[in-house]
Amino acid sequence: MRADRLIAALLLMQSRGRVTAAELAAELEVSVATARRDLEALSAAGIPVYPQPGRGGGWSLLGGARTDLSGLSATEAQALFLLVGPAAAISEEAKAALRKLVRALPRPFRADAEAAASATMIDPTRWGERDRRRPEMVDRLQAAVVHRRKVRLTYAGRTREQTERLVDPWGLVDKDEVWYLLAGTERGQRTFRVDRIVEAEPTGEPAERPDDFTLAAAWQEVVGEVEQRRSRTWATVLIETRFVPVLRDHFGRHCQVEHERDEHGRARVRVGAPTPLDIARQLAGWGALVEVLEPAPVRLELARIGTELAARYAGTP
Repeated sequence: MRADRLIAALLLMQSRGRVTAAELAAELEVSVATARRDLEALSAAGIPVYPQPGRGGGWSLLGGARTDLSGLSATEAQALFLLVGPAAAISEEAKAALRKLVRALPRPFRADAEAAASATMIDPTRWGERDRRRPEMVDRLQAAVVHRRKVRLTYAGRTREQTERLVDPWGLVDKDEVWYLLAGTERGQRTFRVDRIVEAEPTGEPAERPDDFTLAAAWQEVVGEVEQRRSRTWATVLIETRFVPVLRDHFGRHCQVEHERDEHGRARVRVGAPTPLDIARQLAGWGALVEVLEPAPVRLELARIGTELAARYAGTP
């Protein structure tokens, strides 16, 4: 891709001060003629690149001019603008940062960058809802994470009983519009739902964080533990193969196809949930379209639900 080569040429001149067409060709793995055409294209585009003839000559940036690309390739820069662009629609800070990033690019490359930035947008508000904004608590906690300051939390658990604890904030995660704080406590790493944090008071004390901590890896551990709890019970069911995609939508990653099709056109599938009742509730609406082979507790829950429904609606005209 030519844009990649042009940016690479600029960065090479920036780091070395001067390059010859032969050196550039060897670095970019192109012919000398192609490297020379790229250098001439940069100069024709208005970038202060000029040749110096003679022995020891080459191409260099006029007056030591610099381009603040930080080593990004064209595809990397485009990926960055694709990410920042949608955020700019809902964040003034992101919009300001985007303008500065665009100005940091050489003029010939700005059109593609601006096109990438405006290619997509984010509308975080669901149909029928008012404009949705990020909770103020998230901003407060984010500042504590960035500046590495301990925070005293007042937290309401599942029973709504409030407790107070001092934590080292390590990172924030937005999971399907629910925010979570990962933090260090005297009992080790803990995860807090931000919407259950009643108060968060920065203390000014420096927070500690393990040297090997990465937010992505820590969150994957949290996800694994939660998903394991959500699939403590597994059931084996038979269902027409054409309905397997719908079943997957209901159970997500807790739906595993064991056999695609039997002689009756049915698939053998395993589905998981926290309890037998949770599985039965999910499957009850399928009626006779689903047959549960095992375990017995799920079959018993389905029978009980069926009996309750029959008793409630028997004789309904």
